[in-house]
Amino acid sequence: MALLFLLIIFPAYAEQKAKLSGKVTSSTKEVVDFATVYLKDTNYGSSTNQEGIYHLHAPVGEYTLVVSAIGYKTVEKQVKLTTGEGTRVHITITPMTTELDEVVVVSNGVSRIKRSPFNAVAIDTKAMQNSIQNLSQALAQAPGMKLRESGGVGSDMQLMMDGFSGKHIKIFIDGVPQEGVGSSFGLNNIPVNYAERIEVYKGVVPVGFGTDAIGGVINIVTKKNKNRWFLDASYSYGSFNTHKSYINFGQTFRNGLTYEINTFQNYSDNNYYVDTPVKDFETGAINRKKIEHVKRFHDNYHNEAIVGKVGVVDKKWADRLMFGLTYSNMYKDIQTGVRQEVVFGGKYRKGHSFMPSLEYRKQNLFTQGLDVTLTANYNKNITHNVDTSTYEYNWRGEKRLLRMPGEQSYQHTRSNNDNWNGTFTAHYRIGSAHTFTLNHVLNSFKRTNRSMLNENSGNDAIPKETRKNITGLSYRLMPSEYWNFSAFGKYYNQYVAGPIATSSAQDKYVRTSHTINSMGYGAAGTYFILKSLQTKLSYEKAYRLPTNEEMFGDEDLESGDVGIKPENSDNYNINLSYNETFGQHSVYVEGGLVYRDTKDYIQRKLVDLSGGKSGAAYENHGKVETKGYTVSVRYGFANWVSVGGNYTQMNVRDNVKTIAGGTSQESLTYGARMPNLPYRYANSDLSFYWRDLGQKGNVLTLTYDNLYMHSFPLYSEALGSETKFIIPSQFSHNLTLSYGIRNGRYNFSFECRNFTGEKLYDNFSLQKAGRAFYGKLRVYLGD
Repeated sequence: MALLFLLIIFPAYAEQKAKLSGKVTSSTKEVVDFATVYLKDTNYGSSTNQEGIYHLHAPVGEYTLVVSAIGYKTVEKQVKLTTGEGTRVHITITPMTTELDEVVVVSNGVSRIKRSPFNAVAIDTKAMQNSIQNLSQALAQAPGMKLRESGGVGSDMQLMMDGFSGKHIKIFIDGVPQEGVGSSFGLNNIPVNYAERIEVYKGVVPVGFGTDAIGGVINIVTKKNKNRWFLDASYSYGSFNTHKSYINFGQTFRNGLTYEINTFQNYSDNNYYVDTPVKDFETGAINRKKIEHVKRFHDNYHNEAIVGKVGVVDKKWADRLMFGLTYSNMYKDIQTGVRQEVVFGGKYRKGHSFMPSLEYRKQNLFTQGLDVTLTANYNKNITHNVDTSTYEYNWRGEKRLLRMPGEQSYQHTRSNNDNWNGTFTAHYRIGSAHTFTLNHVLNSFKRTNRSMLNENSGNDAIPKETRKNITGLSYRLMPSEYWNFSAFGKYYNQYVAGPIATSSAQDKYVRTSHTINSMGYGAAGTYFILKSLQTKLSYEKAYRLPTNEEMFGDEDLESGDVGIKPENSDNYNINLSYNETFGQHSVYVEGGLVYRDTKDYIQRKLVDLSGGKSGAAYENHGKVETKGYTVSVRYGFANWVSVGGNYTQMNVRDNVKTIAGGTSQESLTYGARMPNLPYRYANSDLSFYWRDLGQKGNVLTLTYDNLYMHSFPLYSEALGSETKFIIPSQFSHNLTLSYGIRNGRYNFSFECRNFTGEKLYDNFSLQKAGRAFYGKLRVYLGD
């Protein structure tokens, strides 16, 4: 319907007499996507797609073609358009600087992010691809970002962005939402080589993502097959018997046929030491004043994943049409509950996923200026939660018989999760200044559980279901390279159905259902005060619909609430950035102010269970106010040195004035920090590059990086200030040495993580690994 409307209203733009097309690349032979291409002193313009290709139509005549992108020098070239003929002009543009390629200045992806009116940064992963880092570790280098993990490889992970964490932040890969894809595709499992760049949109989210994020969006942009043939393969081994491998290969034929295979695996025993009180089986008590240094013994994790894609590119009817098939497998021993003093020796979780997918992209579909993207995928995920041990364990590895089997709750539950995702995005450009964007996202989820303890048992009588539809429409005005403005609206709809207990013993259930409808809106703008000085301002009335985990739990350690309400928030962002080059010196400085006024904030909390056990649950917590700022600085000298860092201060405070029940009595926690949330943290890094070492094209790189986190309260600071309720301040340090041979064809690297052996804690005071060593070999071959 939207397409028909556009065709009726703007037919004139499809009737131009001459066509101009071509490809824009950088002087380093990289594709430049979303560069602005226009005919000088006219309204005829376009932008390059993800392959760097542009198309535009204009009357016959002689023109000056202008190509520009932030971080590159503007190029002007004389062109002549002739009646009935297509003119092809390829353009090469030169970066203004090459020193800060890995930050947010010159890469092709960064140009689009910098031009965006939204508070957004991009991380070029090129400089990290010889390290053992995963995507979540790479993200921790962005301003305002903090990685939170409950343990080692494969542990539960949350990313924190400007005071919001976990499910407040939505993850995308190439613009496709990653809801329900399974834990194998968690960002702490995917190697950094998988991505070409990582885009981070903070607070206010563009309509093109069609999501219900309050904290922001992370978009992983994968490497596109730009060469005729290529192979990128790596293997690493390190402490705690950790093995990681990655293979990416593909080929594009002259007729446009292309294929690509991505596969990776992670394995670790995670048998590092922790400091914790230990339960004494003779007394049955835990002496919390006596801390012992013990080794994790039941935390094996492995996962395997393969992604295959085949299709065509650069066709008249499709810029990119790809069919994909993904399979992943996972096994995880459960060593602890949500608190470290609880330890398990027999619980485990396993599962696998099977996901076919479709991706279609076309620029100038049917008419000049109409770009369409369509994606669809179905994910069949089966997860087993197994807790059938007849023994209880303590941290020394000692065990004793249980009266009844089950360390947490006796079960072997098989969960069948069916996820459908579909996205449709249409951009319509009118000349070079006006762009309309229409986006719709559909997500459907259904979970059925079956107990495997009884061979004759069937699926639960009441399945757990959700359907989510989000529609967004935006208008963007971009009259010049110096400023642009975007306004948008979003409609949210969610249907939820599932079981709810009707008895205090929770042994009787009935089916309940309800529908949620909300409207959101916002605006964003950017202005280049000077050529090197840019400011951004954005606002959004944002909604976040409850996730499947928050409504239905994980069928094991976390319980859900089918009646939980959506969050809504007024999000404000102000950002100022400066980027300049002085000869061989480059400077980048960025600062941002953040304000969030959130209602019905969804909070994860600890729940005490019978028998001294603990679980986690979700609840709406009235109002929460967030105020804070981030600062990022980076300096580069020629191609020899790069140094920089980020600092974040976020005050996330309880804004509920009175206690529940309609009384006027002030809440004890009013104005206090929200518990279990870091509020002050920083990171920095320093890299030296010794080029042409040994022979021309070889590079030796030495990198030092660190992470500081200030102490924060485990529970509300208003309820007590004892040391045991405080997560201590932490300062960890890492070293990486890598050597690339023959322009990066063969690469060797060695890393020492946390080389000072700092004690690192995170979610609910769970301890992470100490000092660790890793080595990696990487080979890159291609045309």
